[in-house]
Amino acid sequence: EAVIDWAVLGYQVEVSLRFTLDKTEPRAFDDFLQQARNVAEVIEIQTFLGRVDVRLSVIARHMAHYQEIYRTRILTLPHIADIEALMHVATIKASEGLPL
Repeated sequence: EAVIDWAVLGYQVEVSLRFTLDKTEPRAFDDFLQQARNVAEVIEIQTFLGRVDVRLSVIARHMAHYQEIYRTRILTLPHIADIEALMHVATIKASEGLPL
């Protein structure tokens, strides 16, 4: 399994976007997830139960690039009721293994 270091490839910005979808629309999840999969800069998609419905991890080369992605690729996703953006600053712990 290969682990990609996005910073080495020139992607200096990572933002976690948390979405609440318009659940009055029956296809909100399906439509949103289908289109989110097509955004090349989205490197992770997670779904949740609770106030937040979906979280996307988005990478960009720099802030201007992120702003372009946000305006043209993220805000155009369907059925968005609310968005919260969290700028990634540092990874303190990232472990793939479990203690046995």
